[in-house]
Amino acid sequence: MTPERTIPLRSGLSPAPWLLPAQLFAPPGLNENKMSLPDSKTAEKRVSVAVSPSPVVQLNVGGQLFSTTLSTLRKHPDSRLAELFSGHPKPRIDAQGRLFIDRDGTHFGPVLEFLRSEKLPTENIREVHEEAVHYGIKALVKRLEETPQMFGELVGRQQFLSRVPHYKENIEVLIRIARAEAVAARHSTILICVLRTEEELGFYDNAINSLAANKESVVTFGPWKGAPSVKDLLDCVTMDIGSRGYQVTFEQHVAERSFLSKSYDFFYKLTFTWW
Repeated sequence: MTPERTIPLRSGLSPAPWLLPAQLFAPPGLNENKMSLPDSKTAEKRVSVAVSPSPVVQLNVGGQLFSTTLSTLRKHPDSRLAELFSGHPKPRIDAQGRLFIDRDGTHFGPVLEFLRSEKLPTENIREVHEEAVHYGIKALVKRLEETPQMFGELVGRQQFLSRVPHYKENIEVLIRIARAEAVAARHSTILICVLRTEEELGFYDNAINSLAANKESVVTFGPWKGAPSVKDLLDCVTMDIGSRGYQVTFEQHVAERSFLSKSYDFFYKLTFTWW
């Protein structure tokens, strides 16, 4: 019987310099290259197979620290998050050897919780939705968009605003005019004209000519088709400008009346408060 030869292992190999070895990102089973052949004496014995648990990883997301498993991060293979930890390219590592994502980690926790348990957040829905879109987790994006908060915003408010001509452009114009008038002033007041229907649009020229001054800086909204009212539009304007960090209020503009002139109720004053 030929004696069994033993091949010595190479020595002098040092481990990877970073905390998580490259083997962490190898496909499952790639490193399982040891096999034991069944012996005739143990053929009838039960063979137990040990399954290696998914490696635990430490994450640094914009300075906030998280612990999870590699399988959790790869739960949705088509997501950008799974791609980041596929090993191609090699993930970035911080000074302590933690996997690093260069992005604000304030709302990463709810994203990670969804990957663990499919539990949805109950607050900061829009912010978590933004993170889900960034990381390409389609299942979370879809679930969040079905929540009452997101559903009302996307299906209700945004669909309404898409029917208001030049709405987004007008928001930018309002902010630009307000900032230009803020020099040495506590408030900036801008006149806006809201025309709800096509019929009201026909009175636009007469309404503008009825103003005593500041005709050039009037920002006009409308007309639109649908149920939302003028107040609904004004609420949207203050909401969208307020979300940019500005403090704004609106009120009906009361024009000076003369004996022969006709007054129109299309005008509102939008006031920015700076301090």
